[in-house]
Amino acid sequence: MNERLETLAESHGIQIRYVSEMGEPKAIDAAAQSGLLSALQVDPEGGEEGGFAREEQKPSLACALPEGLASSRSWGVTCQLYSLRSERNLGIGDFEDLARLAEVAAETGASFVGVNPLHALFLADAGRYSPYSPSTRRFINPFYLAIDTIEGGEAAIAALRTEKPDLFEGLDGELVDYPAVAAAKVPLLREVYASAKDGLTSDESFRAFTEKGGDALRGFALFEAISEAMRAEGGSAGWHNWPEELRDRTGEAVTSFEAGHEDAIRFHIWLQYLCDRQLGEAQRRAKAAGMRIGLYLDFAVGVSPDGAETWADPALTVRAARVGSPPDMFNSDGQDWGLAPLSPKALAERHYAPLAAAYAGLMEHAGAIRIDHAMGLARLWWIPEGTNSGGGGYVRYPLGAMVDALARVSQDTNCLVIGEDLGTVPEGFREAMADSHILSYKVLYFERWKDGLFKATGEYPQASLACISTHDLATLSGWWHGSDVRLRSETGRQNAAATERDLAERDRDRRTLLAALQYERLLPPDYHAANEGADLPERLPFELAIAIHRFGARTRSMLFAVQMEDMIASEKQPNLPGTTDEYPNWRVRSDIRLDDLAADERFQAMARAMRDERPETP
Repeated sequence: MNERLETLAESHGIQIRYVSEMGEPKAIDAAAQSGLLSALQVDPEGGEEGGFAREEQKPSLACALPEGLASSRSWGVTCQLYSLRSERNLGIGDFEDLARLAEVAAETGASFVGVNPLHALFLADAGRYSPYSPSTRRFINPFYLAIDTIEGGEAAIAALRTEKPDLFEGLDGELVDYPAVAAAKVPLLREVYASAKDGLTSDESFRAFTEKGGDALRGFALFEAISEAMRAEGGSAGWHNWPEELRDRTGEAVTSFEAGHEDAIRFHIWLQYLCDRQLGEAQRRAKAAGMRIGLYLDFAVGVSPDGAETWADPALTVRAARVGSPPDMFNSDGQDWGLAPLSPKALAERHYAPLAAAYAGLMEHAGAIRIDHAMGLARLWWIPEGTNSGGGGYVRYPLGAMVDALARVSQDTNCLVIGEDLGTVPEGFREAMADSHILSYKVLYFERWKDGLFKATGEYPQASLACISTHDLATLSGWWHGSDVRLRSETGRQNAAATERDLAERDRDRRTLLAALQYERLLPPDYHAANEGADLPERLPFELAIAIHRFGARTRSMLFAVQMEDMIASEKQPNLPGTTDEYPNWRVRSDIRLDDLAADERFQAMARAMRDERPETP
C-alpha cells in the first residue's frame, strides 16, 4: 500500500474506498489512483497536495418547492419526444407535438409531461442521435423544431413535397430514420431561413435573444458552422478529427472562418432562437391547459468529448478521462459512457457559473427538471485514458457548492428539481438531497426489501418522484413478459442458462408484485389464485397494468410519472443499455398517433385510475 499516493489522491478528491450498490466495500488500486491524478494534471510521483478536504461539503441553499406542490400528490406523463407520431410531423416528434401532448394530458388531469433530454446534438451528423451524448447542454436540438408552425414553413414543406417527394418516403416507419429526417428538415429550415433572414436585422426579439446568448451562443453557432463545413468535405462533425488549426477556438484559422461565414453562423443562431420560442410556447400551452408543473425536462450527466462545449471552452472539461460507472450487478465490467467530465478546478475557479448557465437554459421553460445520475453532484466515475471502466475510480466534487449552484437557479426560476439517484449512491447523499429539496427518484422495480419483497406504498418518501419504469428498463408489459431478458439473449449478451435463470426469477418477481397488490387491496379477484401458485398470464392484462399503476400512484411520493408506453401497453423499451447496433436505441416510435391519443380507451382508462388515486387538490 502506497500511503503517500493515497494521501495525494484523496487530497485531490479521488475517493480511494467506496461502498458498492450491494453494500460491499471496494477500493481502487494504485494504477487507478495514478491515472486519475494524471487526468487531473497532478504528478503522481511528486505533485503537491490538494485542498479537497477543506472544501465545504454541506449545501447551504435549497431548491425551489413551488407553492402547493409539496402538500399535494400530482401525476404526469413521460415520453421520448422523438418517438411521438402525428399526421403533421416529419418523421420525428417535435415541439408542436409536445405542446399538443401536454394539452391532451392536461385534459385528463395530468400535472406535467416529461421528455428525454432536448440538448443539442450534431446537426451535421444525424447518425449521432443519443439524447444522453449531447454536443452541449446549453442549447437545444433543432431537429425538434416544428417547421410548419414557422412563418413560411407550411409553404416550404408543400413545395419540397412536390419537388422531391422521395425525401418524405419512409418518414412514417416504425423507427425514427434520423438521416432521412435530416435530409428533409435541414433543407426546409434553410429555405425558411432564406426568406426570414432579411427581416432579422429589425427583429427586436431576435436581437435580444442574440445579446442574451452572448459569447456562448456565438461559439455554439460557430462550432455548428464549422462542423457542417467539415462534413461537406467528407470529414467529421466532431472537432477531434478536424484539421489541427480549426481545433483552437481562439486561433487565426477559426477567426478567419468566422469572418467568412457570417450567414452560416447566423443560421444556427436563428435555429436556437426558434427552439427557444417553440419550447417556451409549449410550456405556456401546458400551463394554460391547466398543468400545475407543465414541462418536466431532463438534464444529461455530461457532454460528448468532441462537441461544441469542449471545443468552445476546452478548459472546462477534462480530456484525459471519460465518465462511466463502476462494475455492478448489472454490468460486471462497468460502463463507459464516453462523456467528458467537468473539471472540478475550472468549476471552482469560475464559481460554478458554467454549470449554473446550463441549468438556467433548461429551467427557463420548465416547471421541473430531472438531473440524470444526480450523484454527479457529489462524484463521478472517471475512466483514465488507456483503461477500461474497471480501471477507473470516483472523483469527488464539492457537494455544497454544486448543489448551491443548482439551488440558486431553481429558486430564480421557481423550478422543481428531481435527482435520479439510482445505482451506487454515496453515503449521506440522499439525506443531503432531501435537505436541499431535491426529490429522490423511486422506480417500482427497485423499491424492495433485501428479501426481494416490494416495499409498501407507505414506505416511499414524500420528497420523491415515483414511477414504474424508465427509458433504460423494460416497459411494464415488457417486464411482465420478460422481454428485456429475452432481448439480452437475442442480442448475445447472455447465454441460455442465464436466460432461463432470469425468466424464472422474473416469474417470482411477478408473484411478489401480485402479493404487494393484494396487501394494498388492489389485486383484481381473477388473479388471487395466480398469486397462490397457479399459472400467470404470459402477457400482462391491461386491468392488471392499471392495478400496478394504482399501486405506484398510491405511494406517498409527491409526484408519480406514467410512461406513455405503459399507458398504451407497449412492450418496446426506448433503450437497451450495453447495446449499439443490436437494438434500435433511441429510434423506437410510438405505437399510436398523437392525433388518436385522446380517443384511446387504454390511455383514458389509465388516466382515470390516476385521477382516482391522485385527485386534483386546490
